Amino acid sequence: MTFFPDCSFGLPVRLLAAAVLGCAVSAGPVLAQTDPDPVLATVNGQPIHLSDVKEATASLPPQARGMPPQQLYPMLLEQLIDARALLIQAQRTGLDKDPEVQRAMQAAQERALASALLNKVVRPQVTDEAVKARYDQEFAGKTGEIEVHARHILVADEATAKKIIAELKKGADFAALSKQYSKDPGAAQQGGDLGFFKKTDMVPEFSAVAFALKDGEISPQPVKTQFGWHVIQVTEHRTSQPPSFDQEKDELRQQMVQAAVQTEIKQVRGAVKVEKFNPDGSPVKATDTAEPPPAAK
Repeated sequence: MTFFPDCSFGLPVRLLAAAVLGCAVSAGPVLAQTDPDPVLATVNGQPIHLSDVKEATASLPPQARGMPPQQLYPMLLEQLIDARALLIQAQRTGLDKDPEVQRAMQAAQERALASALLNKVVRPQVTDEAVKARYDQEFAGKTGEIEVHARHILVADEATAKKIIAELKKGADFAALSKQYSKDPGAAQQGGDLGFFKKTDMVPEFSAVAFALKDGEISPQPVKTQFGWHVIQVTEHRTSQPPSFDQEKDELRQQMVQAAVQTEIKQVRGAVKVEKFNPDGSPVKATDTAEPPPAAK
């Protein structure tokens, strides 16, 4: 029995199978496969399954996974065939018996086991529901931070800054003076405009003055920072909205993963006996400060 694959790809497995087996009317009919994990190729009789391609896909970066399936999956299948052929040749030449290779394989196995343990322990703790609960605790319903909208003129010396303040008091245009004097070329082209910012976004000396000014006020004295001397005008205050869940969920998830990993490491370290030795082989005493081994010559 023959059929033409359904190019609507209603289910992920159908999508994958159709992409690998060929989804184009011009390619002609292909044999139906009822196996949920069909063999896509063999190398010296060793099978490569659909699940192998799916696993390879999951390991790709997001931008690569976004490639059209008709291009991505056949490419991955070819790479898996190449890898299997290299493995067969390595075994044929006895590299799997080489002591250095065996040490590398053992190290890879140990890393895989440690990673599997952390994944087994951490994954149940960092669920979508747990991340949302963390967001609700930290952000939901809370008032955002105060922000100010300000502009500035940055110059090299205090005398020039005082001169600019005097001119502004006489009615000079702030934007024009910024373009004329400012050492901050990006802001100068915008009339000195810095947009809205939070207190922690600027150096402390700058923020202390900016957040003390009222709307429309100009700093009565020049403000000294590591960048030079500033003349500051605040044009507006506002309270920012707290970030949305979509904006914060990835960062929160990462923080939760790191915290769970550190907790697990602390627990497993407490369950084993650890002895440390200096580079000369002598035991490290509790009061010793272990020094790094000498650099290789």
